[in-house]
Amino acid sequence: MVALQIRDVPEDLRDRLAAIASERGQSLQAYLFDLVNDEVRRRDNLAVMERFSQKRYGTRLSVDDVVGALHRERAEREAALGMFGGDE
Repeated sequence: MVALQIRDVPEDLRDRLAAIASERGQSLQAYLFDLVNDEVRRRDNLAVMERFSQKRYGTRLSVDDVVGALHRERAEREAALGMFGGDE
């Protein structure tokens, strides 16, 4: 592993970060590692979401087709289970 260093951090900022870390039961180093790791993970997730939003995967069905199929299947299941209305 490599070590990272951040220079010129104001003392009051360092103190605030250390207080947050302490509240979480972590060392400052562990807390900052989690912050950096979470930021990278969020960026990775955003990149995946962006890729999926640009393309259609797995179906040519419209949203209405999918919703309609779900409603039909649920109605059939409820009928098979003897469920009627919302009174039960």
